[in-house]
Order: sequence, then C-alpha cells, then structure tokens
Amino acid sequence: MSEDASAQRLVTQGSMVRRLVLTALGWALVLLVLGAMSLTALFRQTVLSDLEDRLSGVADALIAHVEVSDSLSLRLDEDLIDPRFSQTFSGRYWQVSLDAAADVEPLRSQSLADALLMAPDKARAEALDNPGRPVSAMSKGPDGEPLRLVIRAILVNDVETPLLVIAAEDQRPANARIMRFGLASAGLFLLFTVALGVGVFVQVRVGLAPVLRMGRAVADVRDGRSERVSGVYPAELIALGGELNKLLDHSQEVVERARTHVGNLAHALKTPLTVLSNEARDQDGALARQVDRQTRLMSEQVEHHLRRARAAAHARTIGARAPVERTLDDLGRTLQKIYGRQGINLDWRCEGRIVFRGEKQDLEELLGNLIDNACKWAASQVSIIASLRDGQLYLCVEDDGPGLTPEQSQAVLARGVRLDEQAPGTGLGLAIVVDLARAYDGALEIERSELGGLKACLWLPALLES
Repeated sequence: MSEDASAQRLVTQGSMVRRLVLTALGWALVLLVLGAMSLTALFRQTVLSDLEDRLSGVADALIAHVEVSDSLSLRLDEDLIDPRFSQTFSGRYWQVSLDAAADVEPLRSQSLADALLMAPDKARAEALDNPGRPVSAMSKGPDGEPLRLVIRAILVNDVETPLLVIAAEDQRPANARIMRFGLASAGLFLLFTVALGVGVFVQVRVGLAPVLRMGRAVADVRDGRSERVSGVYPAELIALGGELNKLLDHSQEVVERARTHVGNLAHALKTPLTVLSNEARDQDGALARQVDRQTRLMSEQVEHHLRRARAAAHARTIGARAPVERTLDDLGRTLQKIYGRQGINLDWRCEGRIVFRGEKQDLEELLGNLIDNACKWAASQVSIIASLRDGQLYLCVEDDGPGLTPEQSQAVLARGVRLDEQAPGTGLGLAIVVDLARAYDGALEIERSELGGLKACLWLPALLES
C-alpha cells in the first residue's frame, strides 16, 4: 500500500501531547481562576466585616456617652478618643439624631463640618423596625466619597422618639486593600498556571515517551533495522507490542506462502513447456518451428509474470533492505568484464550509504536490466549514478548510444516491444523494470542523456544507513 493510500485511511487529529496539555491546562486554569475569585471574595468579606465591626464599636461608644435633656437637646458627656473625628472630611464620621424631630439639631462629629449623614430610607426603616440591631448600608459622604454606614435605633426612657445613631467611614481604603489583594492573588495564580503548565507538559511527555519509543521501534522494523518490536515498555503497551509482533509473523508467513506457491507454479508450468519445446525441436516443418517459437515465448511470459509476483510479495515484506553501493559494485564489476571486451567502459558511483527498502535480488534485477540494456546500445560509455533525492533512491543509467525519440521512449516501455530486432533479447527488460518499480511504488523515467544516448532514471524507496 502506498503512503498516499495509507494517508487516506489515517486522518490526523492533531498532536496527542498538545491535546492532553491543553485539556489539563484548560481545566486547571478554570479551577485557578475560580480559586482566585473565591479567595478575593472571601478577603473582601473579611475586610468589610472588620470595617463594620469597627463602626459598630463607634456606635456603641456613642450610645454609652450620649445624653438627652428634658428639652430633647443632645450632648456627649465624653468625646471619642479617635482624633480623625475632629479633622474636617477625614473620612470617619458619626451622627446622633432624634428621628422625626426635625427641630432638634443632630449631634455630629467635627469632621462633618456643616454636612449631615443621610441614611438610605430602606436601611433607616429597617433600623427603626429593629431597635438595638445594627444595620449596614452605603451612602455618599460630605466630600462625595463612598461611605460605609452602621445605623442603630435606640429607645430612650421618657423619650418617645427613637434615637438614631450613625457611624460612618470612607470605604475607599478598604476597596484599595481588596484590589491589591486581588491583583496579588491574580499574579500568584498566574505563576501557578505557568508552573503547572510546565509540569503538565513534562508529565505528558514522560507519560507518552514509551508510545513514541514503540513508534520508533515499529519504524526500525519497517526500515529493516530490526526484525521485531522489542524493548522495555509499561504494562499497558506490552499487549500492543505483542499484537504487532504477531502481525509481523503473520505477514512473513503470508509472504513465505506466496513464494512457495509461486515456486510450485513455476515448476508446474515449466516442465510441460520444456517437453513441448524439446519435442518441437526434434521435428521438422513449419508447425514444429511455430510450436518451438510459441513455447519459448510462453516460457518467457511465464517467467516474467512469476518474477513480477515474487517482486510484489517481496515489496510487501516488512523490514527487507539491501545496500545499494555493494549491489552496484558487484553488478558493475561483473558487467564490465562482459562488455569490456566490446570496448564498453562502465563508470558507476553511489553517493552515500544508501539502503534500498526491498529485496536485494529485486534491486539486482532492476539495476541489471537497466545497465545491460545501456551496454547493448552504448557506443563506448555507460554511466551509473545512485543518490538519495527527496527521501527516495534515484538511480540514473546513461549511455552514449543512438538514444530514442519521445515516441520511442513511450513505446519501448511496453512489454515485449523491441525497436531493433537484430539486438539480442526478448524485449522484456524495461517492462520488467517498470513492473518491479511499480511493485515498490516506484517509477521509471526515460529521457535524452547528456552523453547523447538514453537516460533511464529509476525512483525507489530508500533511506540512509545510520
């Protein structure tokens, strides 16, 4: 199966590491934000409670020291100790008045100057309905500042009108404290988030390390560096590794079975064809010659298709690999001896330690057919270069022979087509190369060579040997 076909079955949904990290960070961020908001709200409640307790203490002191005369005039028998009640618009105020007695001047702190504390109607009514219980409220101060009020209604003996005591304080300092705490907690939780993110990333990477290691082990099997998936893995991955090894064993068994069937078929077909060919050679006449030609052609076709079947089985063998440089050296020396007597000089080189991802005998047949074809047509020079391009083996065989036109280049790839019937061979060489290359998801390209003859370029799966 080609990589394109595999990609059609496997759909990427993003990195597992990124998904796990983002999920953990998203949940942690929600919890941290909620925690920061909860702590800030709790701190705010504490600060405001302290403020109200302080104001309640002022109200209690006022109640303890206020006196109401027979003429309903109000006075304090002792001033409050806090000096801010004597500073104009200091932010701390108090006021004592007789409710519903507009003709009686309220008693108030010097910090109010000529201003009055105005209690909200709802809070005032609540205080009058519940004498003695403090009621909290918000109002504006004489300088426009937000005030926190504590209001208490007191019933005085021999006085029908309730006594309304109000203690107030500027809430802006308390709000500033709450704001500083909120910013500090936000910064602290942001640091927690960053630290947690780093920890989650490291944890995910460490947790997925065995999965990535198994992926590399499978790649080693595919590239031929190893025969089986092996190594030390967590218990959760041991079963997966075992199943992968069973799949490899099954694949190898299927390939071996296919090779056995191909061999059996070869023997079954070759024997009767050989008998027919021998009988035809012993006879005279046109019929005998025709039978001899057809049996030889049938043998060649059978051999071609059996070779193609073997190549298809080999191409699907996981882990098959062959060194290109060694194979090229062996073929080059052998063919140089054969064609050197005819004045043909072979020049070959391999750029790098390239490994063909397939069976060695298939690489030998691919190279052998191309080089042999080039030597048959070359005038004096054949050049072979093997290199790695775009992650594939690039084999280029050139000669200085007559070459081919574009139309002839297309036609010569067809099985059994020969442009010169005087040259030896059956015309199957390039067709065999094409079929073998396709079995490995490769391709053969034919073009004009700079040497003047034919340039055959072969693309095959490969990798660099580490």
